[in-house]
Amino acid sequence: MPVRSALIAALAALVIGGPGLVTSAGAGARPAPGAADVYVSPVGQDAADGTGAHPVRTLTRARDLARSRAARSDGDQAVHLASGTYRMAGPLVLDGRDSGQGGHRIVWQGVGADSTLISGGRKVDGWRPTPGRPGLWSAPAPQGLDDTRQLYVDGVRAQRARGEVPVGLSVTATGYTATADTIARWRHPADAEFVYTGGEPLWNVERNGLGQWTEPRCRIAAAQGTTITMAQPCWDNSTKRVEFPDRPGRTVSMVGPGRLTNNGKASYIENAYELLDQPGEWYLDRSAHTVYYLPRAGEDLTSADVEAAAAEKLVDGRGTQAAPLHDVAFQGLQFGYATWLTPSKPEGFSEIQAGYTITGPTGWATQGLCGFVDGGTCPFASWTKMPGNVSFTYGQRIDIEDSVFAHLGAAGLELGAGTSDARVRGSVFTDISGNGLEIGGVDGQPAVSGVEVTDNHLYGLPREYHGGVGILDGYTQHTTIAHNQLDHLGYSAISLGWGGWPDKIGSPATPNPSHDNVVRDNLIHDYMQLLDDGGGVYTQGLTGTSLGDGEKVTGNVIHDQWGLGKSVYTDNGCTYETVQGNVLYGAAYANVASRHTDYRDALGNNDPTLIKGNWWEEGTADSSSKGLVTSGNRIMAGLSDVPADVLANAGIEPAYRGILDRAVEAPAVPEAPARVGTSSGGADGLYVTFNPSFVEGGSPVTGYTAYALRADGTEAARASVDVAEFKRLGYVRVGQLGAGQGPFRVVVTARNANGESAASLASAPLSPSAASVLPGAPTGPRLRTAARAATVAWTPPAVTGDAKVIGYRITVSDGRVVAVGGRDVLVTQASGKGMFRVLGGLDPGTSYTVSIAAVTVAGVGPGVSATGTTAAG
Repeated sequence: MPVRSALIAALAALVIGGPGLVTSAGAGARPAPGAADVYVSPVGQDAADGTGAHPVRTLTRARDLARSRAARSDGDQAVHLASGTYRMAGPLVLDGRDSGQGGHRIVWQGVGADSTLISGGRKVDGWRPTPGRPGLWSAPAPQGLDDTRQLYVDGVRAQRARGEVPVGLSVTATGYTATADTIARWRHPADAEFVYTGGEPLWNVERNGLGQWTEPRCRIAAAQGTTITMAQPCWDNSTKRVEFPDRPGRTVSMVGPGRLTNNGKASYIENAYELLDQPGEWYLDRSAHTVYYLPRAGEDLTSADVEAAAAEKLVDGRGTQAAPLHDVAFQGLQFGYATWLTPSKPEGFSEIQAGYTITGPTGWATQGLCGFVDGGTCPFASWTKMPGNVSFTYGQRIDIEDSVFAHLGAAGLELGAGTSDARVRGSVFTDISGNGLEIGGVDGQPAVSGVEVTDNHLYGLPREYHGGVGILDGYTQHTTIAHNQLDHLGYSAISLGWGGWPDKIGSPATPNPSHDNVVRDNLIHDYMQLLDDGGGVYTQGLTGTSLGDGEKVTGNVIHDQWGLGKSVYTDNGCTYETVQGNVLYGAAYANVASRHTDYRDALGNNDPTLIKGNWWEEGTADSSSKGLVTSGNRIMAGLSDVPADVLANAGIEPAYRGILDRAVEAPAVPEAPARVGTSSGGADGLYVTFNPSFVEGGSPVTGYTAYALRADGTEAARASVDVAEFKRLGYVRVGQLGAGQGPFRVVVTARNANGESAASLASAPLSPSAASVLPGAPTGPRLRTAARAATVAWTPPAVTGDAKVIGYRITVSDGRVVAVGGRDVLVTQASGKGMFRVLGGLDPGTSYTVSIAAVTVAGVGPGVSATGTTAAG
């Protein structure tokens, strides 16, 4: 037998007899081979007959053969994909003709997600050192690659070249006037993109987005001299959002400001050759058709697999209402190396929330503003959803199991309009630019129903559009999101519902078809690592018609939030939600946000909400207030206060936990920390805070190092902190800077078992200064008691002296002194939000007095006291 034929036969045999679904993931068995099956191999030939001995090469040819053989199938029909990479110039398009017949399925079956890759990437070869730029390498762009936003080196995402804006900017109607012509003298200024990171303003970190939950992006259209013209319509959609004439500052969208905050100042600039200065950065010079890259330590470009994401979609299921795509499954596959180019175009990325954007030339004035402006499009809040690199519309009984969605440039998987009875199970979502998984929409299309999302692991995302979420659910019915693990996320973990914002002006939420949606038994932790004003589970708008069919958030364990927000966030217009039996701790200022006025009538009631039987730190007492019922919640001083079976039940079920060990990325250093801010740490030091690395590089981050830099860029001092200490305090102190010295800028790196990350973008300059004025006293002290524990709650002081609050000291009448630190100390001070901590080990039926005092570098301020008696044991 010729060598090539022998190889194809061996690959086909591997498909038939090799490992199928990963048994530790608990997915169902592969279909038995049948006469109607089709075999595919990366080394097959499309002229072949698609049998086991003669596989075809492309998925499109396999689809066509499966169509022609469907009538011969008396069971599930399989398309067997041998191990290897299937490169896609465009998507595998499926329609109603590609459906299972007679109650059976068509199963697109890979050898395993670790072995079978459906790729939209183009390999970049021919790397050489770049003359005149030590350390920089270049290679010709692959033929036909006109643009991309993502590059990967041995499976590790590279960072588009970025840096601080090199000039001062003043906003104009069409862009900016710069203080110098620096940008105009760059090679290709029209490639560059301004990025506006939201987040709560903290120390000398500014808020630059369209709300602290957003990170919009707009490209430069042209730069001539000191005039910078921004691309349209992105610029207008981000700076001209229409406002109510009688409510200055209140946009008709009712979501965020009408224009970019901080006078339109960008947080940083991205995608220019001149910004290549950190290991792991890259740039595509489109006119020269050349890719540039600064290798990380240990990378050898002469042998590395470098992939540029090229295709924008990998699978496109195009069912219709009349002819849906149905009874199709995907198992044992990885989907990767796809991009999304709209943000690079004049449309840009004018974000409004959760990856939804305002688009079109008049989007700022009309899009989704139904009923509030002339010409407003309907329904209200129907903005443009980020697309999925794998997507389905009008799909019935679409099953995805034991698969991986990684190295993707848009949303990972989209189950769009008209989808029903779909399942996503036992799969991994990571290294995705935007939302991990999207279900349904908000644009008036037929509702999605009966979707089950269970036993999946979503982590290390979003990588590029940081306002994205792990799971985004729009207007859906009978959706179940259960037993998933979501961790290390830039913003919220799970976001449901929409259209509740009109309650900001005393109007009811947008009517919608949502009902009977359940979020239960998920494990969510280390979320909101970059942006603010979100939650572990975030909901707004109407969730049903009663508490009976309204949204249920039950049995989840949600902990360790970094940003400013809540564990379960019931935002504007959230109506008929039940929050019951969850374990909620480690949030910034609330475990559950719950009270909103119900504007569907003029009775002054609250949106009906039930908060019952949770274990939490918030400690709010039982009450029933005009539709808002809080009942039977328990203060927890530690996990030992929670029944072990409740904790064990949350997260991925035992049969699927093998996916937690699945290595998707090659070992790498962490992503650089972000949003570095400084505050005076005394006469010779600076306190430094930052957002941690939520992309860990396949190995946990173990610590951070802050470097104080002089004006000439040389190092003045450094300080390191391990992860546990940084979590406890929320900052690190860099000392020995010398009295009267400075100003200094600070960069921060992260480290793991694979090494040290690239440096973060630098903080604003600041000089150390002595502090002598003590902070004022906190206000509003409360002691919320149970039998053996109590929640101490207070509001940060309005006056902080001449230094920032870095902690609190709680003195208890039983003699204990409790030091309070952490990120919530820092973010609640800036925002004036409340604080709380739990005291455990108390005696039942005993009176306790606590005193709370703020701490700055100047010392401990005056205390304020509260007294309470614990319940009888």
